[in-house]
Amino acid sequence: MAGGKEIKTKITSVQNTQKITKAMEMVAASKMRRAQDQMFATRPYAQKIATVVSHIANAHSEYKHPFLIERKLKRAGVIAISTDRGLCGGLNTNLFKKALGKIAELDDQNVEIEVVTFGSKALSFFKRIGAKVTAEASHLGDRPEMSAVIGPVQAMLSSYVKGEIDAIFLVGNAFVNTMTQDPVVTQLVPVVPSVKSELSHHWDYIYEPDAKEVLDHVLERYIESLVYQGVVENVACEMAARMLAMKNATDNAGDMISELQLIYNRERQASITQEISEIVGGAAAV
Repeated sequence: MAGGKEIKTKITSVQNTQKITKAMEMVAASKMRRAQDQMFATRPYAQKIATVVSHIANAHSEYKHPFLIERKLKRAGVIAISTDRGLCGGLNTNLFKKALGKIAELDDQNVEIEVVTFGSKALSFFKRIGAKVTAEASHLGDRPEMSAVIGPVQAMLSSYVKGEIDAIFLVGNAFVNTMTQDPVVTQLVPVVPSVKSELSHHWDYIYEPDAKEVLDHVLERYIESLVYQGVVENVACEMAARMLAMKNATDNAGDMISELQLIYNRERQASITQEISEIVGGAAAV
């Protein structure tokens, strides 16, 4: 019953794989809870500073920060946030499709592109398509620190201030819920004034010591907080996507085991029937 032995070996192999995917699902579920806690903890700051910057963008300050000035678009920077590891469904694939769509849109306008990546998957992808990668950060862990994000962001902001690029776009995953993670493109600079009704009237602030010093710090913190929030949300998206992918893999392994078990039982039954037939035939011949 050579066929039966081969099927039995396949069943054992799939069972071992199922144990691995089940363990990975449980680990991802545990990490997802911590990642969500960090994401929800950082969201209020990101939302509040975004409101403040919207006020600033709608104000008539005597000092106009470079991040608020619209330029003719000749060169653009793209900051892409991906995962370091795979086995998370179509999370990275959907992100790269979104990024390529934005790059294609800029190419149609004859805009040169340079890229900053967070995550080894984004780095390998953009190198593979021949994009100009000026800075990168990877292996930030499940609890990324702001200090690890600032360096690559500052490199691109410095290029913007020097006039080497004219706009910066952020491509990352937004956590909607455990089942849904949406890739989104956000324009970081120049800052786009909000059109919300509560900001329709003009806002302004009294700056101390002066508008330049305050806005220089506030707008840099704003950009850094948006990128950091994107990195944190991407971790939550990664864990949710991996948990779902591993659950599907575990369920598929269970279905495969059931099918193989059925085939094995049929093979075994056919083998037993054949043996009985041979015994009966031999007895009749005697």
